[in-house]
Amino acid sequence: MDLQPPSRHGRPGWRGLLRGPRRLLAAGAAVAVLAGAGTWTAVASDDAPPVRRADRVVAVGDGVRLDTSYFTSGPGGRRPAVLLGHGFGGSKDDVRQQAQDLARDGYAVLTWSARGFGRSTGKIGLNDPEGEVADVSKLIDWLAEQPQVELDKAGDPRVGMAGGSYGGAIALLGAGHDDRVDAIAPAVTYWNLADALFPNGVFKKLWAGVFVSSGGGCDRFEPALCRMYERVAESGEPDAEARRLLERRSPSAVGDRIEVPTLLVQGQSDSLFPLDQADRAAKAIRANGAPVDVDWIAGGHDGGDLETSRVQARVRGWFDRHLKGEENTGTGPAFRVTRTGGVDSTDGAARLRGASADRYPGLGSGRRPIPLTGREQSFDNPAGAGPPAVSALPGLGGSGGLARLSSLGVGLSLDFPGQYARFESAPMTRDLRITGSPTVTVHVRSTSEDAVLFGKVYDVGPGGGRPVLPAQLVTPVRVEGARSGRDVTITLPAVDHEVQKGHRLRLVLSSTDLGYASPTAPATYTVALASDLEVPTVPALTTAAAPLPAWVWWLPLTAGAIALALLLSARRRTAGPAPDPELAGVPLQITGLSKRYAGSPDRYAVRDLSFRVEKGQVLGLLGPNGAGKTTTLRMLMGLIGPDDGEIRVFGHAVRPGAPVLSRVGAFVEGAGFLPHLSGRENLELYWRATGRPPGDAHLDEALEIAGLGDALARAVRTYSQGMRQRLAIAQAMLGLPDLLILDEPTNGLDPPQIREMREVMIRYAAAGRTVIVSSHLLAEVEQSCTHLVVMDRGRLVQAGPVGEIVGSGDTLLVGTAAPLEEPVVDKVAALPGVASAVRTDDGLLVRLGADGSAPRLVAELVRLEVPVTSVGPHRRLEDAFLTLIGGSA
Repeated sequence: MDLQPPSRHGRPGWRGLLRGPRRLLAAGAAVAVLAGAGTWTAVASDDAPPVRRADRVVAVGDGVRLDTSYFTSGPGGRRPAVLLGHGFGGSKDDVRQQAQDLARDGYAVLTWSARGFGRSTGKIGLNDPEGEVADVSKLIDWLAEQPQVELDKAGDPRVGMAGGSYGGAIALLGAGHDDRVDAIAPAVTYWNLADALFPNGVFKKLWAGVFVSSGGGCDRFEPALCRMYERVAESGEPDAEARRLLERRSPSAVGDRIEVPTLLVQGQSDSLFPLDQADRAAKAIRANGAPVDVDWIAGGHDGGDLETSRVQARVRGWFDRHLKGEENTGTGPAFRVTRTGGVDSTDGAARLRGASADRYPGLGSGRRPIPLTGREQSFDNPAGAGPPAVSALPGLGGSGGLARLSSLGVGLSLDFPGQYARFESAPMTRDLRITGSPTVTVHVRSTSEDAVLFGKVYDVGPGGGRPVLPAQLVTPVRVEGARSGRDVTITLPAVDHEVQKGHRLRLVLSSTDLGYASPTAPATYTVALASDLEVPTVPALTTAAAPLPAWVWWLPLTAGAIALALLLSARRRTAGPAPDPELAGVPLQITGLSKRYAGSPDRYAVRDLSFRVEKGQVLGLLGPNGAGKTTTLRMLMGLIGPDDGEIRVFGHAVRPGAPVLSRVGAFVEGAGFLPHLSGRENLELYWRATGRPPGDAHLDEALEIAGLGDALARAVRTYSQGMRQRLAIAQAMLGLPDLLILDEPTNGLDPPQIREMREVMIRYAAAGRTVIVSSHLLAEVEQSCTHLVVMDRGRLVQAGPVGEIVGSGDTLLVGTAAPLEEPVVDKVAALPGVASAVRTDDGLLVRLGADGSAPRLVAELVRLEVPVTSVGPHRRLEDAFLTLIGGSA
């Protein structure tokens, strides 16, 4: 066995270790450290403990080299280890931040790029037991020799595994193949890859294509996988050999051997790995006697909110309990589901909250029959299976395509006349919450031997408005022997969806779907109902206001001295104009406001500024440098007085020391905290300094809105920049002020933290309070704010709802993977509902006619084989902003 020379720290290179009893390793396989052995890098964030990182390239046999990173922090001594896997198409760099956070929390963390990804070599095996899974056991071998890692016995480290998607599957497989794994937390992943890509015998062609392209092409995969993909893609129908190949690489193949505590996190917006994949995993692992918790998050592979901070906090709590043995650490409920109604960009209405139960109910709990009406119906499977119906667009959700379509106020789903049957319920007499998989039995006949149907359940509002397809999910089913007629029970997609009183449920059975392969030969299908629609309910689920666990979310408050001075000023009493009773319910009214520069009577920082802010609004204050935004905010907070005009908050004139300022909370960059005190102790000390009663702080409510959890008990010196930002915003929200002012609250935050900040602002305003935010991140303001005030050179340029300022969405920018030829552009321009089409550097600029719609355009583009990568409104806030200020930014 080859060993590298000792590192500059005196430690030897990697060595082979004792093999676990259930390892799939080639006899005598060597693990050797190659380039980068012993190269340690300190990673620090603010005053948080430094993290030491060692990057190594490791040979694992057969010429395969893995790129790895090893993270530790804090003093010496042994601690549990965590193996952190990445998603498909990614690399170890994608999980670096989570690795650093876990290291600071007392874990030794090892990340690696899987075979064929990042700087690792080898062919992609889709978690082949003799490839990627064997690599995991070798990495555990190495962990067992590290002086920082706690051992259960010689060669057996205390180790957990976590990861999302591809990395989640390797966590499950690692626990099934190597009994040294002690706890796992897989997320948005699969239990049976054959069922995920060939559901009910139907080929999920678009997602399979995304897999291959994300891997870099078919030749980057193991030859057997490449041959299988090409064979199934050509025939459009999976065969038994294809199923066996994928099942062998699936956690279900070793499901009876996964006996460790398991936290399963699965996405509700996920047409690749739907909720039923986690359901099967939960049942199998619980049957082995292991504890299992299940968490349904809002997002998934089709886009949406992945709730990164909350999920990572729950994973850390899971490991603290099951790896560190901290019995008092909360791990969350046995079952939790995030319920969200989305965000309306015009009025900021948002609903994001968690519902939980003390046991996982599965997907068929509390079934309730819903009678459907509709005669026997016949419809066509068209020659060539086109045009196809549209449900989800795999690969576009994550890049923003579907989210942008939603911003147009239209649904994406589309069924073509003559290609589906539909059956409908009576209006609901009361609200109905569906949690799980509805089922229905239908009788199917076909003029062909087999039939392929796509089942889906729509929520149809009163008056027959555009139906909503929950989570954009469908169930495909292949009906063999359909020529003579068969009864078929269809298990429809698992969802968590509320059907409001007065709405109807509509069952649609379609012959085609864009994401799947349908028979290309023409046929006629005849379908009749054979049962009621059975919908699952879970009355035991209790809903709370999104209690987001521990490792934080953000934000608040006034730099120590400024915030303290502001709230102390509420105790002083100064004379001023009488309150205006007509404005008593208006959070902010600014009229004719002006402020001159000191010593320059003719130069104005703010001049003749007037605007009004209503309850429940999230208002963005925009303008280039020198526009007067900061001066306006300082006058609003009572820190300086205006030269002309007035500011009224709930009808009271604002002056330095005005009593109404007690209803205002503020965050400005750079909050001051005592580093040796915990987050909670800092907040309590701050509130005591204001002289206001402790009960008025509403500390728990502010923390719940901000999403701060267990991190409150830790010393502030251990906080990262994002955590300090969260604590500062929580401080600004103490007392639950009716008007919250945030000046550049996202400075220094990474994209996931920025998204979480957005949610905090929206939740705060959802209760009828008002938020004013000044930011230079125009894309974030566009998503966060309901209204805008644009300033330039001290003057108001424009004020109003975001939608009005940005403009209408009749012009769409279609991103394409490659430039389009002019004949294709001409075909698009000639489509029904299209007024014009112009080629751009990014793809195609399409202006819709009066009868045009985004969903129909997408369907037609797919029919024309246009390589669409994104679809969205052409005019963005950035375009509107630059137009308004005339380039002065």
